[in-house]
Amino acid sequence: MTSTHTPTPLQTIILDLLRQSGPITFAHYMSLCLYHPQHGYYMQGRERTGVAGDYFTSPDLHPIFARLVARQAAEMWEILGRPAPFTWVEMGAGRGWLARDFLQWVVTKWPDFAAALDYVAIEPGPAPRARVAQRLREIGLQGRVRLLANFEELLPTGAGTGPDPTAVTGCFFSNELIDAFPVSVVTRANGRVKEIYVAAEGEAMRETTGPISDPAVAAAVAPYAKEIEEGQRVEVNLHAARWIKSVAEKLRQGFVLTIDYGDLAGRLYTPHRRRGTLMAYRGHTASEDFFGAPGEQDLTAHVNFSALIAAGKRSSLDCLGLTTQERFLMALGESTGFSDLYDPGQSPLQQLDARLKLKRLIHPEGMGTIFKVLIQYRGARDAPQPQLTGLKFQRTVACG
Repeated sequence: MTSTHTPTPLQTIILDLLRQSGPITFAHYMSLCLYHPQHGYYMQGRERTGVAGDYFTSPDLHPIFARLVARQAAEMWEILGRPAPFTWVEMGAGRGWLARDFLQWVVTKWPDFAAALDYVAIEPGPAPRARVAQRLREIGLQGRVRLLANFEELLPTGAGTGPDPTAVTGCFFSNELIDAFPVSVVTRANGRVKEIYVAAEGEAMRETTGPISDPAVAAAVAPYAKEIEEGQRVEVNLHAARWIKSVAEKLRQGFVLTIDYGDLAGRLYTPHRRRGTLMAYRGHTASEDFFGAPGEQDLTAHVNFSALIAAGKRSSLDCLGLTTQERFLMALGESTGFSDLYDPGQSPLQQLDARLKLKRLIHPEGMGTIFKVLIQYRGARDAPQPQLTGLKFQRTVACG
């Protein structure tokens, strides 16, 4: 695959790098595309989601998503014995819709939980971070959120006390975060497992193959290497394992709630996914033109939840369950008949619109099953595992 488009500012930078250093791994290329300090897709002020962006996320569609997540958070707080503070860390705050809707619901419906809540929103880009702050300022909630640029800045309120002053009690939450981590791309070429690299070709870029760049990539793909057919591509997300390890180091007691599109390894590394799952998104159009607009389009790959579960176990995080977004939201909305769906004074037409948006969130042929919900846990030693409402309808625990 070769790019022939008018170069973006970042493409010019990457081409200069390639001419000087030679080919780079696709993971390095993807990292530059998404996180270059000036021109990376996630570091700029562009609208990434919603009608004006490149794709929709669940919080964009309707506040019911955040309200049901907040119900699960409140139950987690109860399970942990109502700690104060209960730190909720949203990693990848995006446009701030989830923070806004979550906090509005909690302040209105559950004041005791609101009083204990320490809401932390992490967003790396300065312009997106400013947008989140403005979103909260508009409804008078800016003082209820600690807005941070990166994970390393996270310290608990009252840091400096306890057996581990850098750890928090609460929950680390992410929605469509891990799919945005750079991935290595592995293929079989001439009978041997190779890695995909990016090289310069005149004023364009092209793919080429080379040796596996990192023993960790080889180790990650080794259990499935024999099943990889000639020309088949698979992705390896080393950053996901490092991320869950970092999260575990910051968590004294509580939960890790991860929502993203993906599946278990056995359903990802299969011949029917011959091209892998890597996609580019721009203007609500998906393509495999990964070199078309570096820095101006999203690059994303499905999450290997098997790898995430295994990495969590290595960091002493128990897997409570893996379910679909449909089953997670249905379980949380069942007890109240989805009463959180409507706002006071809504017209019948507005209520219909709300129901249609909920349907899109849970539709079994769309977001409802493509998106998975993984919940991991660290509790007191020898304590029984908690039973969470959001996992009530899971078909299998899938934590093998």
